[in-house]
Amino acid sequence: MTMQAPGIKIGDRMNPHPTEKDIAFFQNMGIETATIWTTIENATLEYMVGVKALIESHGIQLWNIGILDLHCDPTMVLGLPGFDAKVAQYKQYLRNLGQAGIRYTTYAHMANIKMLPYYQTSVGSTRGGIPTREFDMELARNLPLSHDRTYSEEEVWDTFTRFIREVMPVAEEAGVRIGLHPDDPPVPTLGGVARVIRNFEGYQRAIDIANSENFGLCFCVGTWAEGGTTMGKDVLEMITHFGGHGKIYKIHFRNVDAPLPKFRETLIDDGYVDMYEVMRALRDVNFDGVLIPDHVPGDGSDKTNSAYTIGYMRATRNRVYSE
Repeated sequence: MTMQAPGIKIGDRMNPHPTEKDIAFFQNMGIETATIWTTIENATLEYMVGVKALIESHGIQLWNIGILDLHCDPTMVLGLPGFDAKVAQYKQYLRNLGQAGIRYTTYAHMANIKMLPYYQTSVGSTRGGIPTREFDMELARNLPLSHDRTYSEEEVWDTFTRFIREVMPVAEEAGVRIGLHPDDPPVPTLGGVARVIRNFEGYQRAIDIANSENFGLCFCVGTWAEGGTTMGKDVLEMITHFGGHGKIYKIHFRNVDAPLPKFRETLIDDGYVDMYEVMRALRDVNFDGVLIPDHVPGDGSDKTNSAYTIGYMRATRNRVYSE
């Protein structure tokens, strides 16, 4: 295994059952770390140990294995029947990560990202006519409730507090850090469910509730760009503040064309955020984590646009380190 040097690392999502072709793509692109998402049935300790050994035998570091069933799960976010059972599953998941030597996972406290079509597909709006996603707040307001009723900020904060105070002692014992992803899009409510990790104040409150050295941010540049001036701090200020305290573990390196109320996801160099300045800010706070592409425009049929993003990331990282 090739050990990664401290500093900004380039990552990407990998097939949970990596093939030779998957591994060759990472090696050819110079991708140094892998993130995997799988289901709770597959995320056994045996699986984690095996896939980590396979990937790292090819010189690629496994940064995290996420469980789709426990990510943005309505049962936990809304405090539905089965909440305690889900939290118990999450605790065992953290123990498995720790025993497998995997030291990070991403968590998001959103209830309805998998249910209603808040995002629309936009064709012909990006360079070369690549299909991409767009969000229009006016259209989203007219969609029905995603669940049985509305859920207030107080209710969502209550479930977050119950969840995080239950799992953080286990994460600390297992040696696993949890990075909290912001609500995407960062609007006050969606589908009748309040969104609480939607600005600087929300992130700071979550950090204070967790009160743990093992809790920080999976900071999504694209989500923050979507919010514009409503976020309390801009992207660079967030990196300076939280990154300066070692609280950013992972970056979703993506861009959008404009802030709310309407935006489209763009190729990395076509949005309104200067991603070179983002990379410089990460260098300046001695960021020692992973950057991954996210929500890359395209229909997902090939890796062309992801490869473009990765090349941009590598070139930009190399530039800021050479300055």
